[in-house]
Amino acid sequence: MAINLKKGQKIDLRKDNGDSLKSITVGLGWDVIEQPKKGGFLSIFAPKAPDVDCDASVIVCQNGKFCTTSDLVYFGHLNHQSGAIRHMGDNLTGAGDGDDEQIRVQLSKVPEMYDKLIFVVNIYAAVSRKQHFGMVQNAFIRVVDNDTNQEMCRFNLSENYDNMTAMIFGEVYHQDGKWKFNAIGQGTTDSSLESLANRFK
Repeated sequence: MAINLKKGQKIDLRKDNGDSLKSITVGLGWDVIEQPKKGGFLSIFAPKAPDVDCDASVIVCQNGKFCTTSDLVYFGHLNHQSGAIRHMGDNLTGAGDGDDEQIRVQLSKVPEMYDKLIFVVNIYAAVSRKQHFGMVQNAFIRVVDNDTNQEMCRFNLSENYDNMTAMIFGEVYHQDGKWKFNAIGQGTTDSSLESLANRFK
């Protein structure tokens, strides 16, 4: 049975028998709140507002620090150079149930030099489109054991994130020989993935 986490809660990523997980899928999801239409006859001629395009990424850290852009895994760079981390593709609208984007991690194959994977979501062109996470609801991050397809834990983000353009959802980190998950849920005003990643230098 999956564990529902609270903000700041940490758990070991292990099976019921105590063995460490070898391979996981980190699923991230969200729903866009439908914006009210402005009234008036001329409104039918107004251009349609662009969809809120949330992009999930992972910042791969060495000794807890982000070192190089080659350690960013996102829609424009789907596979990490180690071969252990793979982004499964971009979702432009957040429509539909379940995970909107997924990142698969073969924990047993992550090189020892990497000890922290930070899972983030930023809104594409948020500033120019005047969009923010106050327009998003039902956001979550979850961890699935790929061997059994069993959901191990889930963190539902429930705070008010008005005016936040990016989100640090959670992190998978290696400590004392074990992989663990930390539920973060921190909103930021970063306008790009690079800006967000530079917070961890």
